[in-house]
Amino acid sequence: MINKLANVHSGAKIADDVVVESFATVYEDVEIGSGSWIGPNAVIMNGARIGKNVKIFPGAIIAGDPQDLKFQGEYTTAEIGDNTIIREFVTLNKGTKANNKTVVGKDCLIMSYVHIAHDCVLKDRVILGSYAALAGEVEVDNWAIVSPGTLVHQFVRIGTHVMIQGGSKVGKDVPPFSMAGRDPISFTGINSIGLRRRGFENDTIYAIQEVYRIIYQRGLNISDAMEFVEANLSASKERDEIILFIRESKRGIIRGYFDGKDN
Repeated sequence: MINKLANVHSGAKIADDVVVESFATVYEDVEIGSGSWIGPNAVIMNGARIGKNVKIFPGAIIAGDPQDLKFQGEYTTAEIGDNTIIREFVTLNKGTKANNKTVVGKDCLIMSYVHIAHDCVLKDRVILGSYAALAGEVEVDNWAIVSPGTLVHQFVRIGTHVMIQGGSKVGKDVPPFSMAGRDPISFTGINSIGLRRRGFENDTIYAIQEVYRIIYQRGLNISDAMEFVEANLSASKERDEIILFIRESKRGIIRGYFDGKDN
């Protein structure tokens, strides 16, 4: 299944049914799972760990060295989960000694010309639109959608089921279930359409909305808002996930559009 015009190192661990197209390059320290497809001119470098049924389109570069001055050639990896699609000219760098690996989860769609820097962790079913760029050590939780042209600052975390407007500049954490946009980037509501598509009941969506009304519209600081939510809203998986995300945030969360204040 390896085209005679491909350059594949004999030491690479490649499942028998993997297709490697013409002029693709696969280095020695590479593992590729069953059913995967490596398109023409793709480059799979040392440290790449590619799951099953992954599609990597022409011109993509997987496991290139980090663009980080602290990288000293230490052994690190770049991992891609099963059923993920990597489109044309994506650059996915491997990790540094900070976390030792860069990870893209299962069932993700990484569109053309996206850059994923060292030590990023993308969980499952994430979508990154074309020309989005993630700086080092960014975290993106399950089901998040980062629209085309978005720039994400290092160490930022993007919560589960988040939707970010195209062309955004993300410098603070984006809490779960929310939508973010405008310039500077702000909370613009919850991702109700996405949540309904994924089977969330109306009562659950309304409860999430109520949490964010308290956080962003009552004029409370974040600490007081969290205390009010815990004291006055019924416990639920979603409520507690929002509270935990905000309390663990190291960069602080995006501001509220309604009150014009940083949070």
